[in-house]
Amino acid sequence: MTELEDLAIHVVDDDAAFRRSLIFLFESVGWQVATHASAEDFLASLPEANAVGCLVLDIRMPMMSGLELQQVLRSRGWTVPIVFITGHGDVDLAVQAMKHGACDFLEKPFKDQALLDAVGRALKLGCEARDKAARCEEAKALLDRLSPREREVARLVAQGLPNKLVGRALDISEKTVHVHRHHVMEKTGVGSAAELARLMLRVDPAALD
Repeated sequence: MTELEDLAIHVVDDDAAFRRSLIFLFESVGWQVATHASAEDFLASLPEANAVGCLVLDIRMPMMSGLELQQVLRSRGWTVPIVFITGHGDVDLAVQAMKHGACDFLEKPFKDQALLDAVGRALKLGCEARDKAARCEEAKALLDRLSPREREVARLVAQGLPNKLVGRALDISEKTVHVHRHHVMEKTGVGSAAELARLMLRVDPAALD
């Protein structure tokens, strides 16, 4: 499971004094923090996505705005949680940002604790998303071991069908189904149809429809 301590908060804001204040604030609670003076600076030194706990973005910056950076990251497949910092009159923009996946927004001036709470929630959501993605990849790797026929058998077994009905559906003997079923369980490391169903649904929620 991803640990919060392993992740960094990246602050992107053109106000140097504000960046310094956030370094002090986040480090005071034991969080790692890196700051960037612009969206372009962040992209130029783009860290690994799995090392970023969340982004704290100013919604309005010279050149590339926080909203534009959000769109660039989304186009690159990034799902890192974002907390937007807004000025007076930017709430409509912040709502737009949340519709595109941002976790939260805070309007200046705000209390330190409000920002800590928002970032804490974003970090937790990010960790949960990473862990879910990792479990999905693990399940996919297990299912990729199956042959096309074993996949067909696995799907029907996961739906709760007994070997006799699986054989009838695939036009193969019950004995052959038993052999395939044994291979499926052995290759995926599961011990029951229910466990197999959970494994398949982890990869594709519509797998058993």
